[in-house]
Amino acid sequence: MANQIPTTPEKALELYQERMMQWMHGVPGSTLQEMSKEFTKAWVNLSTEMIHNPQEWTERFSNYQKQQAELWLSFFRKDGDEESAVIKPPPGDRRFHGKEWKDNPLFDYIKQSYLLASGMVYDCADAITLEEKKKDKLKFYTRQAVDAMSPSNFIATNPEVIQQAIDSKGQSLVDGMKNLMADLEKGRISMTDEAAFTLGENLAATEGEVVFENEMFQLIQYKPLTEKVSSRPLLIVPPFINKFYILDLSPGNSFVRYCLEQGNSVFIISWANPDVDKSDLHWDDYIENGLLKAVEVTKKITRSKQLNAVAWCVGGTLLATTLAVMHARNDQSIASATFFTTLLDFSEPGELGVFIDAEQVAERQEQVKKAGMLPGQDLAMIFSMLRANDLIWSYVVNNYLKGKQPMPFDILYWNSDPTNLPANMYVAYIENMYLENKLIKPGGITLCGEKIDLSQIDVPCYFLCTIEDHIAPWKATFKTKDLFAGPVEYVLGASGHIAGVINPPHKKKRHYWFNGERTADPERWLETAEQAPGSWWPHWDQWLKAQGESTKAAPKTLGNKEFKPIEPAPGRYVKKRVN
Repeated sequence: MANQIPTTPEKALELYQERMMQWMHGVPGSTLQEMSKEFTKAWVNLSTEMIHNPQEWTERFSNYQKQQAELWLSFFRKDGDEESAVIKPPPGDRRFHGKEWKDNPLFDYIKQSYLLASGMVYDCADAITLEEKKKDKLKFYTRQAVDAMSPSNFIATNPEVIQQAIDSKGQSLVDGMKNLMADLEKGRISMTDEAAFTLGENLAATEGEVVFENEMFQLIQYKPLTEKVSSRPLLIVPPFINKFYILDLSPGNSFVRYCLEQGNSVFIISWANPDVDKSDLHWDDYIENGLLKAVEVTKKITRSKQLNAVAWCVGGTLLATTLAVMHARNDQSIASATFFTTLLDFSEPGELGVFIDAEQVAERQEQVKKAGMLPGQDLAMIFSMLRANDLIWSYVVNNYLKGKQPMPFDILYWNSDPTNLPANMYVAYIENMYLENKLIKPGGITLCGEKIDLSQIDVPCYFLCTIEDHIAPWKATFKTKDLFAGPVEYVLGASGHIAGVINPPHKKKRHYWFNGERTADPERWLETAEQAPGSWWPHWDQWLKAQGESTKAAPKTLGNKEFKPIEPAPGRYVKKRVN
């Protein structure tokens, strides 16, 4: 491809559309075809409704025409007063922040015209009479189409792109084409300067040793940072759909390091990134040969009868099912459990619900079974689609249209480092939990030979959810607190699924809510809850210490005679990439 890199703006413009089509055709697996199919279905529903109920749609279109006429008139009496705009971008919309969108009357008109048209389309989708799931799907795919058609995404209608091309004498377009072709080689959009990060150096760099490994995971024990440590070790269970180092980012953003600084003896699971040969792995394996094995090894190394567990997202789902298995076996090895943004009741799956219906699930399962796994790129694309303007189109504009290099950002490096899922485990997970919501039903699922009953779990639990979470919506996770028999501390953090969790205290950002009224109504809980500034991390640390912790001298060496150090953290498993 190197000999195809354009050397002039004209050649860059000529190749841009061609390469973008190649990009779209290169979307992993069947994600693009599935999106196209579901989008078509959704819009057939909209068209049918418009035919059967023309009056309402005629009124909406008439109102849109009036607004467009007002916009057209304002174009001729433009006085530079932004307050006189017919329509403004919604708060948080960063697509039109550049001064060129306001200062140039033509592009201001293009921007406002797009906002009016997209608003009308959204209103039509919202007004349609459909069952809830079909309507959610229509609104989702409508948003995908509308976002894709934004004038900010095209060279000819983005004044910032045009101005940069003029200022650089076309070099920005040439650089953008180079970036596009490099990303085509990688098979994904670059979200950050990946050369700025190296695992073990400035990411996942907390000192420790791999003290155990099997086909499922490596277990990392970290070097203590205090003279005394808690008598109960802390075992962290990350999700197996992502790499563990989201919890051990750069030193200033590392939850692992924070836990060590508070006097914890910290262990973490680094899940293997499975290939096709691991397609037979089941949820049972992740319990029996995964989490339960990690618990066993951690106890033996620390000579502790019990430990505290922390889990995130699907790692929390795994922890909950493991606790249920342990209860059935009268195993009391876990003294307390902490859940970050974890769904256990899947009746409200959030925006991921648009991908979850019987027909879609059956089709996807057939594809996954044939492939032997769900590729990590497929999952990454789905998660990006949930926030397409932020996670797709902003990078298309920055990298390809403006020819800029993305900035170094540790979370986005992690976000670009997905993992595969074994076929059998994925199928069981989607069917049992997302599609049929069996986990909340006592005895609804049998795992490791035990009937799962969450209502029997009586260990103290801490639930951290986030108010802007689009993957595990907080009102859905709020239900989780009533599923267990033991005492529960429920905390709601500001921001979303990632930023709401990774919020180190020293940054003094955001806030959280706690101590709301004991009620089944999430809105009532939030109404009555106390709001505290900054990070929830210290609040969790205080809760953990209140669980009857004692201390002991920190170990001078890691591992023991039975489980000797294998290699330094972060280990080999986390370094295996799927692309």
